[in-house]
Amino acid sequence: MFFHPLDFLIILAFILAMWAQSKVKGSFQQGAKVQASSRMTGLEVARKILDSEGLTDVKIELSRRGALSDHYDPSAKTVRLSEPVYRSNSISSLAVAAHEVGHAIQHANQYSMLVLRHRIFPIANIGSQFAPFLLIGGFLLDLGNLIGIGIVLFAGAVLFQLVTLPVEYNASSRAKTKLLELGMITNREERGVGKVLNAAALTYLASTLIAVLQLLKFIMIFANRR
Repeated sequence: MFFHPLDFLIILAFILAMWAQSKVKGSFQQGAKVQASSRMTGLEVARKILDSEGLTDVKIELSRRGALSDHYDPSAKTVRLSEPVYRSNSISSLAVAAHEVGHAIQHANQYSMLVLRHRIFPIANIGSQFAPFLLIGGFLLDLGNLIGIGIVLFAGAVLFQLVTLPVEYNASSRAKTKLLELGMITNREERGVGKVLNAAALTYLASTLIAVLQLLKFIMIFANRR
């Protein structure tokens, strides 16, 4: 269970994930030094995009969870922006704010992949919490049924991550489109916005790759034991 040929690929995926995390921070810090020509803050950008989509009922709040804690809460219909994004008028702030609003637009338009992600979230949540214990216990005690249940639950968590990829890429695409459409960035500034958004998307890609490889590892070990 603990040593498998796929572990080499998993290690490479972990290295990619760590590199992606550092790239996110680096891209954000680089973009944070560049003031957008519109001089609009993340708060102003978020509000303008929401209003242009008729989403006047979606609130914007300051997140208290620190830097890069920006997110959209569908249950509260609220976009929460971290301090560096909320008050700053940098390229990075505009990119992140627009991305989170992209999720609000997805929610309002019932974007199919977002709807699917919400539906499988309960299963994925259970899987991420209990699958590791079931898999470890099943392999150590050589209980095939326990291993099988663990793999199914873990597969649910992996499916959630796979569905998250198009959700995140779509939100970024919407963000760049709206920023240009509403004149909040210029064509020259689009590249800087893209660097920030692409770096963030890479972290999702790396974490999903790790999860898929781990799932394949468990399935292969389980099949060989049978």
